[in-house]
Amino acid sequence: MKTTQTIQNKTQAQKSTQTTERISGSEAVIRCLLAEGVDILYGYPGGAIMPVYDELYKYQDQLHHVLTRHEQGATHAAQGYARISGKVGVCLATSGPGATNLITGIADAQIDSTPLVCITGQVGSHLLGSDAFQETDIVGISTPVTKWNHQVTKASQIPEVLAKAFYIARSGRPGPVLVDITKDAQFEEFDFSYKKCKTIRSYKPVPETNLNALLEAAELINNAKKPLVVWGQGVILGKAEAEFKAVIEKAGLPAAWTILGASAIPSTHPLNVGMVGMHGNYAPNVLTNECDVLIAIGMRFDDRVTGNLESYAKQAKVIHFDIDPAEIDKNVKTDVAVLGDSKDSLKNLLPLLNPNSHIEWHQKFKDLYALEYEKVIQDDLHPTKVGITMGEVLKEINIKTNGDAAIVSDVGQHQMITCRYANYNQSKSNITSGGLGTMGFALPAAIGAKMGAPDREVVAVIGDGGYQMTIQELGTIFQQQVPVKIVVLNNEFLGMVRQWQQLFFDKRYASTEMVNPDFVVIAKGYDIKAQKVVDRKDLKAAVNEMIDHDGPYFLEVRVEKEANVFPMIPTGASVSDMRLE
Repeated sequence: MKTTQTIQNKTQAQKSTQTTERISGSEAVIRCLLAEGVDILYGYPGGAIMPVYDELYKYQDQLHHVLTRHEQGATHAAQGYARISGKVGVCLATSGPGATNLITGIADAQIDSTPLVCITGQVGSHLLGSDAFQETDIVGISTPVTKWNHQVTKASQIPEVLAKAFYIARSGRPGPVLVDITKDAQFEEFDFSYKKCKTIRSYKPVPETNLNALLEAAELINNAKKPLVVWGQGVILGKAEAEFKAVIEKAGLPAAWTILGASAIPSTHPLNVGMVGMHGNYAPNVLTNECDVLIAIGMRFDDRVTGNLESYAKQAKVIHFDIDPAEIDKNVKTDVAVLGDSKDSLKNLLPLLNPNSHIEWHQKFKDLYALEYEKVIQDDLHPTKVGITMGEVLKEINIKTNGDAAIVSDVGQHQMITCRYANYNQSKSNITSGGLGTMGFALPAAIGAKMGAPDREVVAVIGDGGYQMTIQELGTIFQQQVPVKIVVLNNEFLGMVRQWQQLFFDKRYASTEMVNPDFVVIAKGYDIKAQKVVDRKDLKAAVNEMIDHDGPYFLEVRVEKEANVFPMIPTGASVSDMRLE
């Protein structure tokens, strides 16, 4: 049953799009957001964006603004919201340092194809270029890391520009957009009306799929003896999970994932052969250089996936499905390129495929998995040594959540362990910083993820280094009472850097050992229930208590101080040179 407030919101949004009335530019911003269906936005007020915040005050019953403790936190929270909900994340900031503080999150969203609309205030148009107080050229600064940006100097420009911003952010390969609005444009009045953007001349977000390319791809797959699929986030962004599953099941294709592709199919699916990349699973990495047809779907052949390009899959015919023409042949030469939306492309591919099973080829993956289990996985998940491993923490989380939680990980050793061992039963369950590798991502992103999917359990898994980069967002959790669960795996090191120093720099641990504060006391200072685990015997009960707790919870686990993450492909090495120890 619709609430009165919901009906009022809908009526207001319709009014914004159907009538013309004289309002200020700042109120127009709010009306545009409502017309685009925005219900949550993240931000931090300041002088140049104050008119928008003044109007936002009047619309508190329709737009929930979340005051983060830093503008970077606003972008990461908006990312988490977008990644789990499939909607556009929105954030606000003032000019100068407020705007520049958004850049890390915007860059992260750009490389990970996350739809954001970032709105910044700017000094008055008569002051542009004068080095006025808190003036920066945020359009120039953000150009390399945005899908599109625009500066507004007249109130009348606001509706058209924001309509374009939302359309560009969400269409095709998604990405971040920045709209910079001068302060005088926010005060200026004009005759407002709003029309959603549905097309832009010269911008074609979804290229047409070539039928001949599909036929060529199907022929290669049907004739393959050793096919291998590597899928990425494009499957999830294209909402193509069902089509993808149908394709690999019909053709019997072993399928491996990049870290942003994880959860498109369940972790336990029999055709899911694990993660590719520097710390991925042994079998899919090594057998990349043995397959005869490599089928890349919605992934971009990142260097962490390919290793040395000179030796990457040179024996294989390469089929590349992607929505972005710029990714074709960028890193890996493609034999057949299938451009288009992944959902449509895979749907049209399915009837062209012959049923197959590739039993002998699958056995190779099983044999190499058995070797990896013996050398690495068994000790990670079922250790006999004294220290707690990161892997066994993930194992306990899996058991308690039954693979239904959304896991938000930061960047470092714990990220690789999380991606390797977390169980996922449903899509959009693995939220992490992929291409940019942003430490500090997880805590604010988990806030946004929980707000974007309030009915899901959201667990943030963070290292002690990355945690302290955005630890102030505990204040956001406290003020908003976001029931996110936070697990800090504390090894008192910048663990991934230390691992590299051990393996490649003769154990010269330069500036990687950390002297940490009492994290439990800090969490309790924000009225967040917290505890610390140092002994294995206490781990299961602590994880159970954390998940069962009705509210935010902080759990610190002291893990082995100098443990390494294996398998590993050394930088510049071939995927077939992956080390198990």
